[in-house]
Order: sequence, then C-alpha cells, then structure tokens
Amino acid sequence: MAYDQDFFEYGWEDMISDEGKEFVLLPEGDYDFTVSKIERARHAGSEKMPPCNMAKVTVTVWGKEDKIEITENLFLCNKMEWKLSQFFLSIGLKKHGEPLKMNWAAAQGRSGKCHVYVDTYKKKDGSEGKSNKIRKFHAYDDNVQTVSPQANAQQGYNTQPQGGYPQQGYSQPQQGYSQPQNYNAPPVNGGWKAGSF
Repeated sequence: MAYDQDFFEYGWEDMISDEGKEFVLLPEGDYDFTVSKIERARHAGSEKMPPCNMAKVTVTVWGKEDKIEITENLFLCNKMEWKLSQFFLSIGLKKHGEPLKMNWAAAQGRSGKCHVYVDTYKKKDGSEGKSNKIRKFHAYDDNVQTVSPQANAQQGYNTQPQGGYPQQGYSQPQQGYSQPQNYNAPPVNGGWKAGSF
C-alpha cells in the first residue's frame, strides 16, 4: 500500500499540537491563486485518459475571509494540451499564440486567476460530499474581477518572501499579471496591474 509522503509516525511521548482545520467551502466565483506545490506523478491510464505523466499542482486560493488549497491534476498528453496552455497563460509564463517549453520549476510561487466551483460527489459511505474544484484558469490578460480578501483576513496569513518572475526570452505582454510580494499572502488589489508583468 502506498502512503502519502507527508505522513510520519509519532513516538509515544512526542509533542502534538494540530487540532485540525475547519472545512472551508468557497462559493462559486473567480479568485486569485498562488501555486504552492507541484509534484511530478504518473497517470496509470483510464477509460478517458491514456497512461501519461501528470503534474499534481496545488494552488492556494484566496477567498474573501479564508484561503483554501485545491490540487489540480494536469495530464501531460496532447488531449489535455489546451489545459496545460491555460495554466501557463494564467501564471504569465506563456504568451498568446506562441509555443512554450513547459518550465514547472518557474511555475512555483507564481500567481494567477481561476474560476472555482462547488463539486458534489458521492462519498464511499454513500453520503453526499462537496469540494471546491477549478473550472478554468484565466489568462493573464483576461479582464476578470476576483473576490478580494478583507484586510483583517490578511493578518492571519503566513508571509514569506517571494522572488520575481524568471525571464522566458520573449517580450512581456502589454497588459499582464503583477506578482504579489509573497506567495503565502493574498495578492493585493486582486494582483492584476495593467502595463506591468
């Protein structure tokens, strides 16, 4: 049986402090996000998708009062090339109409906008469950108004310094995404600023 790499065992006298987190479900809408984790994985294949490499991309989505994490599986196959392009356009690494060599390391910590919806599913015990999923990654130049985090909610966010955008060897679009100062705090004013990238 394969276990999540984040699991570890406690000793009998180890210190514990985590009391769990309250489940947060964001209402459907457009939100700012920051790429917080990328894992390389392999999809074994299914009825709808052939065996292929898969990027497990975890993004922090900034709600009005809360932040949540959503993990999106991006399949590296031609059938899903449109979604890969959509993701890289959203974080400003791909330019419209130009091919892109995918750079997953450069995607870490970058921000964009996405449309989040509430997915309803059946749990193993037969009861109904709900979770947030991403319907669409908006391109860096899409004129989309996102939910803005409240100023008092920002106080609870952990902040760490974040570097700027790496250069990709092409001229920057006229209108683009302005990188927030850190990727563990919500982008300021929706994170979008005309004329800067």
